[in-house]
Amino acid sequence: MKKVSLTGIKPTGDLHIGNYFGAIKPALELAKEYDARYFIADYHGLNTMKNPTELNSSIRQVAAGWLASGLDPEKVIFYRQSSIPEVFELTTMIMAFTSKGLMNRAHAYKAAVQENNEKGDDPDAGINMGLFTYPILMAADIIIFDSDVVPVGKDQVQHIEMAQDIAQSVNANYGQPVLKVPNAAVQENVAVVPGLDGRKMSKSYNNTIPLFVPEKTLRKTIMRMVTNSQSVEEPKDPETSQVFQLYKLFADNSEQAALAARYRAGGMGWGEAKEELFRVVNRELTPVRERYDAIMADIPALDKILEQGAQKARPIAAATVKRFRKAAGIDC
Repeated sequence: MKKVSLTGIKPTGDLHIGNYFGAIKPALELAKEYDARYFIADYHGLNTMKNPTELNSSIRQVAAGWLASGLDPEKVIFYRQSSIPEVFELTTMIMAFTSKGLMNRAHAYKAAVQENNEKGDDPDAGINMGLFTYPILMAADIIIFDSDVVPVGKDQVQHIEMAQDIAQSVNANYGQPVLKVPNAAVQENVAVVPGLDGRKMSKSYNNTIPLFVPEKTLRKTIMRMVTNSQSVEEPKDPETSQVFQLYKLFADNSEQAALAARYRAGGMGWGEAKEELFRVVNRELTPVRERYDAIMADIPALDKILEQGAQKARPIAAATVKRFRKAAGIDC
């Protein structure tokens, strides 16, 4: 029997190349080894997205993006968090086993408090309870599906550690393994994708290359990449060029070797290097973009995929809640 892997996907608007290589492709690889579950974390999205039209659109765009990138709903369970009411019942139950001190140590909350302190504001200014209790809802997302592993980056390990603490507290209280204790699958070799300005590609830096924009827009975006002032004639070091670092993610070994040689020989300007980058990026993304456009053209079919995923997920979630309720003396 395969172990269970769970991946939460926050609906944060347009997906970009950094998401594609840093999250989507590594998470989909796990489906080859694990019994994989993927969910759109739409309730988590409420913490930052208060516009209903924007949130509704983002939920579907992100779901379509993962499907277009290769997620197979026939082989994995793919659902919306909001379609599983048992998650929110479990959240309430595990709150009784979660100390406020644990929540005080959450990175996101501490960062928000620090920012307020630096501005001279009240420490809790602008901080809602959704942000403060975010790790508890995340723990419920993970625990309710008896997850063995959760793939995360190093900066997200704390969330899994908190889920472990909570599950262990419940189990210790009742003297039995009521909840499965999850583990983090730390993704050590996930690509760090450079953005248009050389920093890590991130929406917060406004330096992203979106996945599903039309071909002309994709080319214009790539041609805006920041480079140094070296002339066409000068040899260039491919290893220090963010243009080449992006190229390596899309090109095969022979293409990489050939372009690297042209960099070092001189006689190639940055405009030509960017054209080569556009060529390989567009080659890979064209079929992905076409699948995405087809999915977004039939929203009822997309919603049905997510509904069918929820139908598969709910019996698993209900069994966990029933186990907890029985142990707690609520449902005997």
